Amino acid sequence: MNGIKTQFPGLANNWHYLDTAATAQKPQVVLDAMMRAGGVDYATVHRGVYARSANMTVAFEAARDRVARFMGAASSNEIVFVRGATEGINLVAQSWGTANVKAGDRIMLSQLEHHSNIVPWQMLAEKVGAHIDVCPLTDDGQIDLDWLHAHLTPAHKMVALAHVSNVLGSVLDARRVADAAHAVGAKFLLDGCQAAPRMHLNMADLACDFYVMSGHKLYGPTGIGVLWAHADTLDAMPPYQGGGAMIDRVTFEKTTYAPAPSRFEAGTPMIIEVIGLHIAIDFIDSFGPDAIFAHESALAAQTRDALRAINSITLYGPEQSAGIVSFSMEGVHPHDIGTILDEEDVAIRAGHHCAQPLMDHLGVPATARASFGIYNDEDDVAALVRGLERVKRIFG
Repeated sequence: MNGIKTQFPGLANNWHYLDTAATAQKPQVVLDAMMRAGGVDYATVHRGVYARSANMTVAFEAARDRVARFMGAASSNEIVFVRGATEGINLVAQSWGTANVKAGDRIMLSQLEHHSNIVPWQMLAEKVGAHIDVCPLTDDGQIDLDWLHAHLTPAHKMVALAHVSNVLGSVLDARRVADAAHAVGAKFLLDGCQAAPRMHLNMADLACDFYVMSGHKLYGPTGIGVLWAHADTLDAMPPYQGGGAMIDRVTFEKTTYAPAPSRFEAGTPMIIEVIGLHIAIDFIDSFGPDAIFAHESALAAQTRDALRAINSITLYGPEQSAGIVSFSMEGVHPHDIGTILDEEDVAIRAGHHCAQPLMDHLGVPATARASFGIYNDEDDVAALVRGLERVKRIFG
């Protein structure tokens, strides 16, 4: 993937960006498409009778079709546009969850989940009187699927797990979880934020019931994400929000609702962002998920090898990770590591990564995290290592 950095304006001036797990830089083709969509092509969708509105509606729904193909969905009617994965999980928890999870029921999460896949379920559990179980991790930072299989019961109505950990880069055996969840009658939600930009997706193969992802981690815009579910599942779910676009007929006596996915897309949609997401998917698909995963995993492995040679550094997570390396340095707070690296034009993430329960499990308040994208190369790894050697010298 040599030379690809030139397609990303945000990477000018030899900036070593290693925070793609937080948000990906945007290629010029995405920025150009959004500029056109918000400029010469701009109009409302689903409402106007004039030509430009009709054209924008076609483009908007073409993006939905593109997302469906990207995810291996059976139909574009299974694709709900949301503001991001966080809203997608909240939608499922509040709509499907309120209708199906009752007092005494159980929800299975794991120790490594992002807050966005914890808090919505806590809110639901508190609302209906359900209980949350937490699956532990193996010694190398994988979700312990043997434990999960042994502890799932018919009382569990939902299993919600990260497809790839945003801290450790651990990759979940999703099909094994799906089979275990369905064996006890539970639904299975996958948080795909870290998987979608680098792994082949096929909803039938994964056998999950819900899948969420965010556009900005997929080299697309912020403010746009996707919730996937089977059409019959969406059809059975009550609306999440009320307003324009999600209705069939409104009277003061009674309102009837549009079919899915429109039922879950209240208000004027994210028109420009949806167009940008379409182009972002085209962009990464031109490289292929297998090539992207191999590229980023190789950089992560190279980084782990280099950091292992620095005695004061502790590495977290499995040896084989999806382009993410979390670490700490003895006697140095991760924020100090990040600040000094920034002086070397190296950008990493330092903090709890919206995964405080995982930090508690690791026994640290925070870690430093280097996460790789399609545009990174060995020069970025070398710059990171040079910067960490400087951190070590400063703190002795």
